[in-house]
Amino acid sequence: MLPVVKATRYVTPLREGGSLPGLVEAADLGIYVAKFTGAGQGRKALIADIIAAELARRLGFRVPRLVLLDFDPVMARHEADEEVQDLLDASPGWNLGVDFLPGALNYDPLAWTPDAEFASGVLWFDAFIGNVDRSWRNPNMLVWHGEVWLIDHGASLYFHHAWKSADKLVSREYDVDDHVFKPYAKDVRGAESLLLPKITDAVLHEVLGEIPDLWMTDEPGFDSPEAVRAAYFTQLKARLAIPRTWLP
Repeated sequence: MLPVVKATRYVTPLREGGSLPGLVEAADLGIYVAKFTGAGQGRKALIADIIAAELARRLGFRVPRLVLLDFDPVMARHEADEEVQDLLDASPGWNLGVDFLPGALNYDPLAWTPDAEFASGVLWFDAFIGNVDRSWRNPNMLVWHGEVWLIDHGASLYFHHAWKSADKLVSREYDVDDHVFKPYAKDVRGAESLLLPKITDAVLHEVLGEIPDLWMTDEPGFDSPEAVRAAYFTQLKARLAIPRTWLP
């Protein structure tokens, strides 16, 4: 499981996101972007964030370090913003922390042109996880120390919002039209030949093991967190099978 770090102070909300993430100081002296289980998108957005980010890390992409932030509800009493108070009250215990990259800039597709290999790799990865949130309007990438970092994958793995019909979603073609790297991804099949062999059964089990059991408890249609993990594994394996009709 991801390391657990005690949150010590809520610093400020980040109002760019619809789920109202916030900057938080923690007992390890780190500063994290906190994403809350009590936000409108709920714990499934956090699960998708973990699976996608940890897969991306193992594929060689740069992603910020993840932790579980342990929040004491008493922290809400010291917040003047009622919206933040309500969010913290609704999110006791473990929430997702994403390492804050100080001084990072939002990726600007007009200012930084990716090489074809990187663009093709990111597009293939987004197609695999079904990430619908990497558009030119909202690339969900940061430039830090001259390198591009991938962030915010909560809109991925849409199949887990409809488990009963998940099998029908496995082969749905990825809509590439709005992807920020569409003009630069010249060799998506070549990227697949490099990335796909790295997604082994062991890697999938390792990534799925990062999700806390608590976030998969009481999932409708499943009797245990392990059953939910097995369902994620089955769906991701099916995405890797031939023919990969989802690949644009």
